[in-house]
Amino acid sequence: MTRILIVEDEPRIAAFVSRGLESAGYDTMVVEDGAEALATALRGDADLVLLDVGLPTMDGFEVLRELRAQGSVVPVIMLTARSSTRDTVEGLDAGANDYVPKPFTFEELLARVRSRLRETTSQLGVSVTHGDVVLDILARRATVDGREIDLSAREFALAEQFLRNPGRVLSREQLLSRVWGLDFDPGSNVVDVYVRYLRGKLGSDHIITVRGAGYRWE
Repeated sequence: MTRILIVEDEPRIAAFVSRGLESAGYDTMVVEDGAEALATALRGDADLVLLDVGLPTMDGFEVLRELRAQGSVVPVIMLTARSSTRDTVEGLDAGANDYVPKPFTFEELLARVRSRLRETTSQLGVSVTHGDVVLDILARRATVDGREIDLSAREFALAEQFLRNPGRVLSREQLLSRVWGLDFDPGSNVVDVYVRYLRGKLGSDHIITVRGAGYRWE
C-alpha cells in the first residue's frame, strides 16, 4: 500500500488530511516536528511527503533542503499558509515537487497527490537494472542473471540504493540514513554487515570498498 508521510503540527489539519487519505486507500504516518520528519523521510518508508512549512525544531524549507542534500528523491508537496510568490519559489528551489497554499480543499490536495505519485512511478519505473542484477521495485523481487534471489527488506533497500547510484561512492552515513534512518554512529558496522550479505547474494564483484569513503557499485 502506498504510504504518505504527513508533516503537520496542527493536529486538526493533520487528522483531517490523514482521514481523507486513508479513505482514499492510502496508508499514512503523521509527525509534528521538523527533525523527526527528516529522520522519518530518510528511512525511505514513505512514497510521498506532505510537508508543512511552519514546524518546530526545523522549518519545512530546512527539512526539504536537507532531505535533498542526503540524496532522497521522495516526492514532496509543500503545505503552507504562506502564499507569496517568494515562498513558492523558495519551496520549489529547495526541491519541492508541488506547493499547495492553505486553505485548500481536500479534493484538490488528493488530485495533487495522485499526480505526483503517477510522475514518480513513471520516472522511477517498475524495475532497476544494472548488469546481470534486476530489482523489480513493485514486486520487491531480485534476480541475478535470471535467477531469483531472496533478499530481506533491508537488503533490498540497500541494493536499490546501489543500483540507483552506479559508479557513485555512497558513504556509510548516507546508507545508514537512507536505509535505516539512523544518525551516523562511527562504531556501527551494520552497513558493512549488510554489504557482506549482498555480496554473497548478488556477487562479490559488484560492490567495491572505497577505503575511507564508503562503497561503490561497479
